[in-house]
Order: sequence, then structure tokens, then C-alpha cells
Amino acid sequence: MVVGVTLLNVKPGAEREIQRDLESRDGVREVLHVFGEYDFIVIVEVDGLSKLNDIVDEIREIGGVLSTQTIIGAEMS
Repeated sequence: MVVGVTLLNVKPGAEREIQRDLESRDGVREVLHVFGEYDFIVIVEVDGLSKLNDIVDEIREIGGVLSTQTIIGAEMS
């Protein structure tokens, strides 16, 4: 299992539509609308890095998404 945290900047006024879109996607565990440097924190949980890359690519294509930054989580043993 891979957990990715994707930080998004979006076009002002597009927040509600983008949030609904994000929440409807498979693999998206949580969407947080935040204030500060980024507009959203999106937590993605999938079976592998390839699927994470696919979801992040899909997110980048959403109209109104200006930029993304993704952090990949790893379990410490």
C-alpha cells in the first residue's frame, strides 16, 4: 500500500467544483481544504507507485488545478 499526500493550488473560485471532483475519485482517501500556501491537501491510498502516478496525473488535468506537489509516505520498520 502506498500513501501519497498531494498539495494543490487551484484557480480562485473553483474550489467547490474541484473538491467534489477529487472526492469522487477512486483512491482518494481524504480531501482537506486549507488556507495558506496551498488550497487543498489530498490523501491518496493505492496499491502501488504506478497507480499513485496515474491519480496524480489525473488530478493535474482537472480544470482549475494550477499546480501540485506530491509527497510519498513510507512505513518505517
